[in-house]
Amino acid sequence: MNTQKSSGMQKAIVLVHGGFVDGSGWAGVHRILKGKGYDVVVVQNPTQSLAGDVAVTRAAIESTGREVILVGHSYGGVVISEAGTHPKVAGLVYVTAFAPDRGESVQSLIANPPPGAPVPPILPPQNGALFLDRARFAASFAADVEPETASFMADSQVPWGLEALAGAVTTPAWKSKPSYYLVATDDKMIPPPAQRAMAERAQAVVTEVAASHAVYVSHPAEVAKAILKAAEAIG
Repeated sequence: MNTQKSSGMQKAIVLVHGGFVDGSGWAGVHRILKGKGYDVVVVQNPTQSLAGDVAVTRAAIESTGREVILVGHSYGGVVISEAGTHPKVAGLVYVTAFAPDRGESVQSLIANPPPGAPVPPILPPQNGALFLDRARFAASFAADVEPETASFMADSQVPWGLEALAGAVTTPAWKSKPSYYLVATDDKMIPPPAQRAMAERAQAVVTEVAASHAVYVSHPAEVAKAILKAAEAIG
């Protein structure tokens, strides 16, 4: 017998990873959300082009057969901004993510970093794709992740296509869907002030966590809590 009562519990949750990584980093968050009774889908985007990632994400949304809370980390925020206009998407959760406006891309958003902002150790493109310097991956991306896990993340990087980096949003979903934003205050990839500015522009409900860019790996309970807050609040 189904004992789920709240409207939030009737929604599915779709988790979208960012660049350089795959969906396996969501394992801890997935475990918590499943334990709360939610249907959860983890998207495995190829991160070669924004259009391709949006298509894969929209297919994941449709596979649930119900309303969705769409969650994106880092570059995944661009994907959910574009894919989130899907009619089944009830709300958005940005996890230390880019939240572009119309015509913006990761490339345009990082073009002019503020003075003193950390510079991610992105290597020169190889065959049209980007990687982070493996020796500096942990410090920049996953400083608070258990060292063995951070090392594995560095060694198992997914090529991030230049086409995905340059992919521009057409109609940002945050302009029409309720939005939530988790700021990682120790992020060395996306400066926290930039995160707060994007969250404010999107009129998002903001949560702040003292964590690295890989907050979804290092602090799954806090990330799950932010997602659950959105799922329960969005009718």
